[in-house]
Amino acid sequence: MKFATMLAAAALFGGCIAEETNDPTAATQDTSNPEILTKHVSATREAGRKHGGGGGNGISYHGGPVMLGTPNLHYIWYGNWSGNSATTILTSLAQNIGGSSYEAINGTYYDGSNTHVSGAISYASSSNDNYSHGTSLSDSAIQAVVAATNPTDTNGIYFVLTSADVTASSGFCTQYCGWHTSGTINGRDIKYSFVGNPDRCPSACEQQTTGPNGNAGADGMASIIAHESEEAISDPDLNAWYDTRGAENADKCAWTFGTTSTASNGSSYNVTLGGKQYLIQQNWVNASGGYCSMHYP
Repeated sequence: MKFATMLAAAALFGGCIAEETNDPTAATQDTSNPEILTKHVSATREAGRKHGGGGGNGISYHGGPVMLGTPNLHYIWYGNWSGNSATTILTSLAQNIGGSSYEAINGTYYDGSNTHVSGAISYASSSNDNYSHGTSLSDSAIQAVVAATNPTDTNGIYFVLTSADVTASSGFCTQYCGWHTSGTINGRDIKYSFVGNPDRCPSACEQQTTGPNGNAGADGMASIIAHESEEAISDPDLNAWYDTRGAENADKCAWTFGTTSTASNGSSYNVTLGGKQYLIQQNWVNASGGYCSMHYP
């Protein structure tokens, strides 16, 4: 889903969730504006705390695929990232989140053959885009940014990570902090995500203005990337796992962090991956009635 801001949420995907819902994080499409694609958003801090029920664990399977094996993460650094420590902080996240007890939560999700998500993730590639579509990106422009990399990995997630001087015109900072979707690009089903830099709107998309790695924007993006990757893996085509209000697994725990510790700079963190401390949101465990956690079991 789009990771919604504190204020509101929206969503982008190749298909809409069919159930009627009032949840701001549900997959939506503005059919009056072709520039706004169907997507699933990560809501802002206030909007992201609402969810419904469904199934014995508070979330239900709707028949669609999940991402099996080892999904690959591909970063597309859009805009100006020169000299920004985000390229190190977020690359380390992608390299180390796979196989963690946090990622094992996604192993509680499965497809119609009862084959479970593995909990593995691999960091596969990165590329740079020097403002090919300017500093205000429509949904279709974001898809074009992905398409320009000639994506071929159907078991990957392509993340468009934008610098703080870039916005997304369908609602970054006012409705969402990020989103995920899928689309047909060069004849392939490609999963991709938009994650904006929260430095553009700290009150909407950052939990704290000082991050454990000394870069509030990158530290905020880490949680949004975790949110979108969890959802893209368990609901890649928006027709697999979500609750009665359309909330995907990470939506159900958005902006909740569990037990935290204090970093040397006074900020909060709740997980250490690859020697770096992060404050990333909890995810929904699809077991034992369902609950938010930072680990499984």
